[in-house]
Amino acid sequence: MRLTKTSLFFLLLALVALLAGALYAFREPLSMAVAKRVVVQRMSSNPLQGLPDGLHIAVCGAGSPMPDEKRGGPCTLVIAGQKMFVFDAGNASVRNINKMGFNTGLIEGVFLTHFHSDHIDGMGELLLQRWVSNSNSQPLNVFGPEGVDTVVNGFMQAYSLDRGYRVAHHGEAIVPSSGFGAKPIQFKTQAFETTLVYESQDTKIHAFTVAHAPIHPAVGYKIQYKDRSIVISGDTTPSVHVTKASQGVDVLIHEAMSMELMKLLQDGAKTAKRDKLEQIMKDITDYHTSPVQAAEIAQQAQVGYLLLHHIAPPLPLPGLVDVFLKGTSDAFKGKIQVAKDGDFLSLPAGQKTIQVSHLF
Repeated sequence: MRLTKTSLFFLLLALVALLAGALYAFREPLSMAVAKRVVVQRMSSNPLQGLPDGLHIAVCGAGSPMPDEKRGGPCTLVIAGQKMFVFDAGNASVRNINKMGFNTGLIEGVFLTHFHSDHIDGMGELLLQRWVSNSNSQPLNVFGPEGVDTVVNGFMQAYSLDRGYRVAHHGEAIVPSSGFGAKPIQFKTQAFETTLVYESQDTKIHAFTVAHAPIHPAVGYKIQYKDRSIVISGDTTPSVHVTKASQGVDVLIHEAMSMELMKLLQDGAKTAKRDKLEQIMKDITDYHTSPVQAAEIAQQAQVGYLLLHHIAPPLPLPGLVDVFLKGTSDAFKGKIQVAKDGDFLSLPAGQKTIQVSHLF
């Protein structure tokens, strides 16, 4: 019997339906088989081994205190060779680091720019995961300006009961009590000078003062690995200290707030007769940097790449990114990127290239 096109179509449709039914019927064992392979792959993988020797930037939090589906609280994972460092620990830090496939147990140090809540509210989870995920026997070094001991000791106290629970449950061999929490390492900075706060083979990390009054101290960081370098501004108004520290670096990671979009929020609060919220939205614009100002700093410092970070306000619509970037291409002739969680920049040593990708 010769099949017509119509008959063939319905026959194929029936086969597809049978296949779909079979897949649905066996969805549980199929899902378990796939999950098993994924779990083994994730548990045994080490993304560090696949990276070229160099300096790498993984954005584990590109946002501000304002809720943003694409951006958690401020966090930057920097990989220098095979060493991992975290700069600020906002609310989504650990979960985003895990989503990107990196082992939090291998983090060698945390560097805080200042102690606003959105820069530290993921610290407790980070310290816990770093401790238990790799059975670390030594606490994590947390570097910061004056006040870092208050922050670290506060988290240590808050998690002290949890420490006891986990050691009692898993035992010292699995979660050594000596590895719990963090050790604060305080440093001081001086105006117009950078301060060396960390050094190991091929890696140097300097801190420098930034302008975030009335928050003091507040700092930024310069990270150097072999011949590659980046600067993280921290929260600041346009600062000559950032410009000086950023001279000729490969990547400047600079905070950015759109004053135009913040005015939109102010007007909305005013219309809603929320006077105190209107004042807050107005106040926060006086100690941050606009995207154009960040672009001007990048141009003055002749940096290779500008990554705008600590994005405020949120940008839920594509057109708002254009509003956010308005005027930046006139101010800076290099490449500009508005960061979002999962962004990954790779700077291989001995090269001038910057490879950009997205990990989730």
